[in-house]
Amino acid sequence: QVQLVESGGGLVQAGGSLRLSCVTSGTIFSMIKSMGWYRQAPGKQRELVASLSRGGLANFADSVKGRFTIFKDNAKNTVYLQMDNLKPEDTAVYYCNVVAGLSEVWGQGTQVTVSS
Repeated sequence: QVQLVESGGGLVQAGGSLRLSCVTSGTIFSMIKSMGWYRQAPGKQRELVASLSRGGLANFADSVKGRFTIFKDNAKNTVYLQMDNLKPEDTAVYYCNVVAGLSEVWGQGTQVTVSS
């Protein structure tokens, strides 16, 4: 079974930075079709923040372009979301998502709160 464990959320002031981590297990990391970070604020729909293809192509939501970076560490089976210049509107629960084989798996979520 593919499993994702997220960490790195917390409370930060506007303009600060956080790095989210998503450790994968139960699959061959290099064979994951895609990796992504989503977020969901209270009362809002879950939205895609950033994605990374197996070939290394990254895509970002317009709202985070220039501020967020998605990257991976193959040796650690981990995908990261580096968040810089955080804004209060970035406050949400962030979820890691991977597609591997026939499975689409979600992490447990990690809370990011940005104070103004």
